[in-house]
Amino acid sequence: MIGTIVGSYRVTQKISVGGMGTVYKAEHTLIGKPAAVKVLHPELRNNQDVVNRFFNEAKATTQIKHPGIVEIFDFGYLENGDGFIVMEFLEGVSLARRLTMDPPIGEGEAAMLLRAVCSALAAAHDKKIIHRDLKPDNIFLCPDADAPTGERPKLLDFGIAKLSDTSLQGPTSATKTGSVMGTPTYMSPEQCRGTGELDQRADLYSLGCIFYEMMCGRPPFTDMAAGELIGAHLFFPPDPPSKHLPSISKEAEQLILQLLAKKPDDRVQSARELSKRLAAIAQTGGFSTNTSPVGVPLTTMREAARPSKAEEVSPTLPSDSALDSGISEVPAGPPTTLSGAASESVPDLVDKPPGRRKVILAAAAGVLVVGLGFGFAVVRSMGDQPTKPQPAVQPEPQPPPVAQPQPIAQPQPIAQPQPIA
Repeated sequence: MIGTIVGSYRVTQKISVGGMGTVYKAEHTLIGKPAAVKVLHPELRNNQDVVNRFFNEAKATTQIKHPGIVEIFDFGYLENGDGFIVMEFLEGVSLARRLTMDPPIGEGEAAMLLRAVCSALAAAHDKKIIHRDLKPDNIFLCPDADAPTGERPKLLDFGIAKLSDTSLQGPTSATKTGSVMGTPTYMSPEQCRGTGELDQRADLYSLGCIFYEMMCGRPPFTDMAAGELIGAHLFFPPDPPSKHLPSISKEAEQLILQLLAKKPDDRVQSARELSKRLAAIAQTGGFSTNTSPVGVPLTTMREAARPSKAEEVSPTLPSDSALDSGISEVPAGPPTTLSGAASESVPDLVDKPPGRRKVILAAAAGVLVVGLGFGFAVVRSMGDQPTKPQPAVQPEPQPPPVAQPQPIAQPQPIAQPQPIA
C-alpha cells in the first residue's frame, strides 16, 4: 500500500493493524494535508455483514458532524475491491492507554473529560445514532493546550452504531434485533439481552462503566469470561466505587451507581443532563466548566485579571488527525487546538466579579444629582416660582387679586404673588 493513491491521498506508512483492517498514514497529493486511511482486510471483502459494519462507521460519523468525533474525509472501494475510509489523523493516546500511565486521573479531571464526551454523544443522540460500543479504547485523547485538562477527547469507531435510518445499515445489518454487539465489559443490560429497543441510555450505562474504571482503576465487573460478564451486567449490582477508592466523593459515587442502574428509567436520561451533573463534580475538583487555564482552582480564577487585547492570541486552526479504535496509538505530538467546540456550553457557576453592582448604582446616583441640579437652575431662572402647585379650584373666600406689573415705559419690579388666604 505504500505509495498507493487512495482518493486524493498518497499512503506514506503503515501505522497499525486491527481486527477489521489496517491503518496507514497518508497525505493529500496537492496540499500535503495528513490523514489516516483504514483499509478493510482482503479476507473480509466478501463478508457483507462486515462490509456493512465497516462503512456504517463512515455513514454514522458524517451524519453527526461534531468536532468531538473523528472526521471522515472519504470512503469507498479500492481497485481490488477492498473497502477504505479516509479520516483525520489523530495524535495522542487512547483513554485505555492513558489509564495505564502516571499520574492517575483525578476525580475533577475525569469529570471534565467525560463532559467533553457527553457533548459529542449529545450530538450523536440528536441524530438518533447510538454508539453501542463506548469503551476507553474508543475515546482518543488529543493534546490540546486550550482544553481545561490539556487533552481533548475524540469519539471513534461508530462501526456498530444503531442508526435511525435503516436504509443506511444495509440488508444484513448487524444491529438487528437479537444480535449481541459490543464489548461485554462495558455493555448495558439491554445490549446483553440482545434487544433491538436501544436508546441513548445504553451509551450512558457504558459511560458509567468508564467513569467507574477511571476512578477505581478497574471496570465494575472484571476477571470474568464473556458469558459471565453478560450475566453480571444483567443480574448483579456492582461494588460501590468507595470500596476500591475510599476518597471518592459522595456525589461522584452516587452518579456512577445511577448510571449503572439495571433499568434505563433509573439512570440519568440524557447526555446533556449527565454533563450538568459532571460539571458540579468538576468544579468541586478545582476546574472551571468554561474554557480556562489547565487545572487552575476556582479561587485563583476569580482573582485573575482578564488579558488585555495586546495579550490575546489568535486561535489556531484545528489540526488534522485520526486512528481506528482498538488499534495502537500514534505517539503524542504537539498539542492540537480544537478549542471552544468539544465541550457543551453549560452556564458558569463561578461568581461574577464583585463590585459591579455598586459601580452601576454609583453612576446612576451621579446622573440623578446632575439632573436635579439642572432642574434647580431652571426653576431659579423662571423667577423663583413656588414649588407647590396651585389648586385648580380655590375655596371660599377668594384670594385677593395679584398685583399687575407696571408699563414697560416706567419699569417697576414685578410684584410677587400674594399668599393664598
